[in-house]
Amino acid sequence: MQRPAKGWADASIKNVERRLWMKRKALSALIALALVGGASATVHAQDSGTWYIAPRIGAVIPDSDRKTDTSVWGGIGVGVWVNPHLAVDFEYTINNADFKDNSWRRNQIPAGWDRGDKQWENVGLGVSARWFFGDPGSAWRPYVMAGLGAMRHAAYSGVLTSATGYENDGWDPFATVGGGVQYNMSERVALRGEIAARYDHDNNTMNNLAESLGYRVKRKSGFTDGIVSVGLVYSFGTAAPAAAPAPVAPPPAPDCHSLDDDKDGVNNCDDRCPDTPAGTIVGPDGCPQKVVIDLRGVNFKFDRPKKGEHKIEPTLQVPTSDSIAILDQAIDALKRYPEIKVELDGHTDSVGTDQYNQGLSERRAQIVADYLTAHGVDSSRIVAVKGFGETQPIDTNATKEGRARNRRTEIKVDQ
Repeated sequence: MQRPAKGWADASIKNVERRLWMKRKALSALIALALVGGASATVHAQDSGTWYIAPRIGAVIPDSDRKTDTSVWGGIGVGVWVNPHLAVDFEYTINNADFKDNSWRRNQIPAGWDRGDKQWENVGLGVSARWFFGDPGSAWRPYVMAGLGAMRHAAYSGVLTSATGYENDGWDPFATVGGGVQYNMSERVALRGEIAARYDHDNNTMNNLAESLGYRVKRKSGFTDGIVSVGLVYSFGTAAPAAAPAPVAPPPAPDCHSLDDDKDGVNNCDDRCPDTPAGTIVGPDGCPQKVVIDLRGVNFKFDRPKKGEHKIEPTLQVPTSDSIAILDQAIDALKRYPEIKVELDGHTDSVGTDQYNQGLSERRAQIVADYLTAHGVDSSRIVAVKGFGETQPIDTNATKEGRARNRRTEIKVDQ
């Protein structure tokens, strides 16, 4: 087929060259502005509602059916953080490429076209969303992205098609998916590296040109290109001020229920004797209280314990369990009041000589003392073990029952 004549294409070629030059200059200026602004940024902003600009540059690895070379790709976006994990960008992109040497379109370059100029261009407008992982304060934040938009495809091919009644350019939809990572360099400036796949429903640069020139090539309207890019993110505005710390409530005024000035275990509100000396046993009102440990009910069998007898149970009057329960209660009382000391006093009835009963009463006091120490009462708290024989009866010795009550041991508290 004859190559088209030079005259009818020159004006259109110059218009194409002029548009390409102006777009390159505009994109370069925007990238330079973002780089200069980023150098002085000090405030980080990935909070909801924060805006930023994001110039990018990279390469397009084209679908093999396009018959174009890998080429430089650039763009600039204006974005906003919807929340600390989601950002939305509104993007303008441009890409100019040469046809491959084996492309049938390569042979249709008009006379006078400078082979150093790019032969195919597309301009895109789109919106993309990026979901960021990790903590918003992290230096490295990986993300996934997806976007939609439209692309205008035109080149010297538009010069050829316009002469045959076809549109010399046109807009077609595209979609992108991909992922990347963002590195936060400072409070406002970040770098992005991204890899994406773009599906371009291009129905212009191949189909219209082939039909207008009479080439019999397979129609194709969808191309999948790879895009690798790096970009700069510069955030505007100031970061939200840190929330003021909640005022610290002053400590409540001391309450008498929480105070115990004399350290007797009774709070000041209930203490009716506020100056009790340390170590004094007090009652619920904080006043000194005489501690009485009653062993009434612990009675011994007649003439027990014998000399050399040390186990208390066989010496007690039946039921033995009643007497043991009373002794155990006495042990509990002594453990509740560890500061008190006691004296153990043994007694007998009137049967027998005074000398024998004296020894028997001492053995009764001692066997009770041994039971207390064997069950956790420190021996240092027993200040005396005494016997009083038959000299201090609490009941008559004229009856069997009275004599039984007189055979006893008492605990006296030494305060």
